Amino acid sequence: MAVDNWVSAHLEQLIAFRRDLHSNPELLYDLPRTSAHVAKALREAGCDEVVEGLGKTGVVAIVRGKTNNSKRTIGLRADMDALPIVEETGKPWASQVPGKMHACGHDGHTTMLLGAAIGLVQSRNFDGTVVLIFQPAEEGGAGAKAMIDDGLFKRWPVDEVYGMHNRPNLPVGEFTIAPGPIMGSVDIFEIEITGVGGHAASPHQTVDPIPVVASLIHAVQTITARTIDPIDSAVISITTLKAGDAFNVIPQTVQLSGTVRTLRDAVRDHVETRLNQAVSGIAATYGATAKLDYKRLYPVTVNHAGETELAARAAEIVAGVGRVSRDMPKTLGGEDFAFMLNEVPGAMINIGNGPGANLHHPSYDFNDEAIAWGCSYWCELVRQRLPL
Repeated sequence: MAVDNWVSAHLEQLIAFRRDLHSNPELLYDLPRTSAHVAKALREAGCDEVVEGLGKTGVVAIVRGKTNNSKRTIGLRADMDALPIVEETGKPWASQVPGKMHACGHDGHTTMLLGAAIGLVQSRNFDGTVVLIFQPAEEGGAGAKAMIDDGLFKRWPVDEVYGMHNRPNLPVGEFTIAPGPIMGSVDIFEIEITGVGGHAASPHQTVDPIPVVASLIHAVQTITARTIDPIDSAVISITTLKAGDAFNVIPQTVQLSGTVRTLRDAVRDHVETRLNQAVSGIAATYGATAKLDYKRLYPVTVNHAGETELAARAAEIVAGVGRVSRDMPKTLGGEDFAFMLNEVPGAMINIGNGPGANLHHPSYDFNDEAIAWGCSYWCELVRQRLPL
């Protein structure tokens, strides 16, 4: 285990910090306590610069190496927000805020990057500059984009940017990564079908929107099943359906919503086009009208090939060659680190969280045993990318 010596000296402090974040979760951009605690800890660590309020509640810290002959800068990113879930872990450090919990490990991600800040400041054993990015609102709020729009990469231009996410049921001390598209785009849609309401006993005097929706749901599923190459990945999920309030009334309108996820932009474009065609065409067939509101949230997360290999090699120095895989399974879950990878070459790696509940589950908890591995990976990555 090639974990840096400094980690042992600070591990109890880092675990306490992580558990404090876990006990006090905050959502999306509303992170006053979390951001303040992170900024305070970074200043106490001795970072050369700490800036708060980027992208509303994001925090950026700068650590400069012993030298800067290369004039190179790399960015390291962690997310800070929690989820609107009722926690069921029963841990002493469980959420103290009803209806909110760190069910995705962002408390651990933040702690590992804070630990890296401590190690980098203590050693400064690199040539160049490290930009530590603590972002809000990964869970559906596009906090990465907000920080970019607020001048993140204009104020601190970076040559490369890296992210790390925990992976449940991957053994602690192991890493996995892959080049190319690794996580799906995330789009959401809302559809409103409008007919003519009336008495359930006189359907001929109405334009019933219920059969329209029934046909539409079937047609939507055939978009992926019959119009997309089976080798490609795409999923359309209709997740809400609202219609009527009485058993004897044919409703005037029906609303439904859902999500679209793909791994290629061309497939993403195709699904949006076909969904528009299905909504308008099927509604017209029944004499109803329809409105589709389609919003693109997160792009496909695409790891750059060169940076993926560099990240894997750094992980191998920490964990060992046999404990780092380069064939991480793709997922259609979204990740707003995609916005940063669209701006700057880089890669996201997964770190083992050990056995336990999956992400976004009420019984999930970040494994504190992963902290030392994550901190050491970050510091080794900096040494490899910014060698003296």
